[in-house]
Amino acid sequence: MKETPLSNCERRFLLRAIEEKKRLDGRQTYDYRNIKISFGTDYGCCIVELGKTRVLGQVSCELVSPKLNRATEGILFFNLELSQMAAPAFEPGRQSDLLVKLNRLLERCLRNSKCIDTESLCVVAGEKVWQIRVDLHLLNHDGNIIDAASIAAIVALCHFRRPDVSVQGDEVTLYTLEERDPVPLSIHHMPICVSFAFFQQGTYLLVDPSEREERVMDGLLVIAMNKHREICTIQSSGGIMLLKDQVLRCSKIAGVKVVEITELIQKALENDQKVRKEGGKFGFAESMANQRITAFKMEKAPIDTSDVEEKAEEIISEAEPPSEVFLNLLSVSKPVLWTPGTAQIGEGIENSWGHLEDSEKEDEDEGGSDEATILDGMKMDTGVEVSNIGSQDAPIVLSDSEEEEMIILEPDKNPKKIRTQTISATQVKAPSKKPVKKRKKKRAAN
Repeated sequence: MKETPLSNCERRFLLRAIEEKKRLDGRQTYDYRNIKISFGTDYGCCIVELGKTRVLGQVSCELVSPKLNRATEGILFFNLELSQMAAPAFEPGRQSDLLVKLNRLLERCLRNSKCIDTESLCVVAGEKVWQIRVDLHLLNHDGNIIDAASIAAIVALCHFRRPDVSVQGDEVTLYTLEERDPVPLSIHHMPICVSFAFFQQGTYLLVDPSEREERVMDGLLVIAMNKHREICTIQSSGGIMLLKDQVLRCSKIAGVKVVEITELIQKALENDQKVRKEGGKFGFAESMANQRITAFKMEKAPIDTSDVEEKAEEIISEAEPPSEVFLNLLSVSKPVLWTPGTAQIGEGIENSWGHLEDSEKEDEDEGGSDEATILDGMKMDTGVEVSNIGSQDAPIVLSDSEEEEMIILEPDKNPKKIRTQTISATQVKAPSKKPVKKRKKKRAAN
């Protein structure tokens, strides 16, 4: 983990604020940040927000073979991941010293304290037991990771339900959630970690340090305790020497905070269970605030419809009377109902789709007569040209193009350009080739 060090000015500012018993977020010395717990649609999935620090907890289970030295006990496994999504200082692909320390502290807090009855996870002694895996993902880092991770782990374990199992002889039957209701885990108590930061060699004390306060602290004390004021584990880091009275004072503060957090967890679990039984909406999407732009929804505003009729009558009375033209249109257009039980939407007249109007029919008739006259004119023109051309000695050239420029060479006159129209071979017989031969002889003589 590579953090950018604070400048001397920032460090002096933070230490001076702590000496004056002031914090950057406005809290008092022993105040905890706001805790928010939201559950997913599946059992064993939750997100815990401690201020701006967010941790996602997910619990899964699997039938495996037990350990050789504990044949009648299930297996409990914890895994905490620190990704660069939470903070750019975390290095991906390798376990840092902070990650190893946090994982060991979670195991001592939750597994070594026997908060879960591992013997109830045994299915067949020496053959099949349940392995419970708790995966914790840090989504955003703003200080005090261990407290948020411990709350997320115990909440996910309390919310989790494993599939039901039946054993008949050597046969083990695993039932789905639709066949049988899932079974919750047997949890004896809820150990929760509370962190204390020390400054100026233990002179000043802060509860639930933020990320910037952790950078300038001299030491950290973590106490894991349940609501019965039983200490599950305690760890001190930073290399400072603490007095007996300081540790006792921290344990008393931790006892009060643990009771408050436990009540909050139990209330959140009860609310989620109540919503699931009633068939209401639950999940991460429903836990989002409606007024945020990422929610894509707004709260419904109530509308008073008690005096709608009175307002409608006032509007009608104040409006101007309809004109005579409008009334005439209403009297003319009457809806046509073809069969009982049907209604027509529109102007209320018969469907005229596909019928040609009189003007369109006249246009079509005129268009047809014009085409006929044009064709007759073309035929007449072609007949005249054919007779004229045939009377002369000039050759007739057949072509596929519509118009062609033809040059006729004569001995005494200049060449003339004559435009000829295309004539089909069936209408005009091809002339003899003798005139063409004579013309070639004349060309040779010239």
